[in-house]
Order: sequence, then C-alpha cells, then structure tokens
Amino acid sequence: MKLTHMKCLYKINPSAQRGIGMVAAIVVLVLLASLAAAVTRLSWTQQVSSAQDIAGARAFQAANAGVEWGMYQALRGSWIQGGCNGSSQTIDLTSTMGFKVTVTCTSQSTAFKEGQDTNGTDLTLYLYMIDAVACNGSAASCPDNASSGGMNYVERKRHGVVSCRSDDNNGNTPNCTAAH
Repeated sequence: MKLTHMKCLYKINPSAQRGIGMVAAIVVLVLLASLAAAVTRLSWTQQVSSAQDIAGARAFQAANAGVEWGMYQALRGSWIQGGCNGSSQTIDLTSTMGFKVTVTCTSQSTAFKEGQDTNGTDLTLYLYMIDAVACNGSAASCPDNASSGGMNYVERKRHGVVSCRSDDNNGNTPNCTAAH
C-alpha cells in the first residue's frame, strides 16, 4: 500500500515556541554576570587583605622602633635616672612610614636590691618598662579610638623591659640588659 498523504496527529504552533531561546539566553547571562561579580569580589578581598598585611608589618616595625627609641631615652636620653616614670611622647613617622608611635616609659618607684658584690656593696637593680603603640589613625596619639572601627586602621603594640644593675655606688655607668 502506498501512502501518499499522512495526517499529523499533533500540530506544532510556531508562535508557542517563540521566546524560549530568549529565556535561556537571559539565564546564561545572569549566571555569567554572577560568576564575574564573584571573581571581582574575591580579587578585591585579596587585595585589601594584602594591603592590611603590609600595613600591619609596617605598624609592627614602627612600634618596634618606638620601643628602641624609648629604651635609648630611658638609658641615655631625657628619661635617664628614673625620670621616665609615666613619661609619654608621640613620635610622628607619618612622612616615612605612615604611622604615629606613642611611647610610654614606666619605672619602678623603688630600686631592687640584687645581692652584693665581692666588697659587700649592694647591687641595685632598676627596671624600665617601655610600651610603644603604633597606629595610622588621624588622632594626635595612639591608640586612636575614633578611627579604630575603620577598615584601613592598623595598630600594633610592643612592650620592652630594660633592667639596669649598678655595679657600685660611685656613679659609674650601670650594666643594663634589654628585652622586647
């Protein structure tokens, strides 16, 4: 038997298929835009994190320089001979490092007796505690509480102790050790 004419059971309406390609294209574009936004955000977060890491290292070095400066002031500078008790000074390093450093020196109000030398003379021990706080805030000293909530604010604190032992009572230079 020869089939010359077949009748279609289902008719496909061409207008019903219009727009399905447009929906698929929009879905693909939305997915690609979301992926691009996620990659951009990740890249930005890594850059901010790296910048904060570098600023933290600089703040650490600035605070370390503050401790060294404070130790010098306690032993050879303006804070010598117990004059550092409660003294505080801010060093402005913003032009070179972008930080201010507030250095505070505290000394013991009484000297410690640490035995005697071979002649029976008392050995006296003096302690100086040096605290240095470095920050990149806008205040005149550190820590800067007003700026501390900001995303770019960085602060580091270092602590150092200087112990000096006078070997005699003749006014000779004391024997000092420092730790920080």
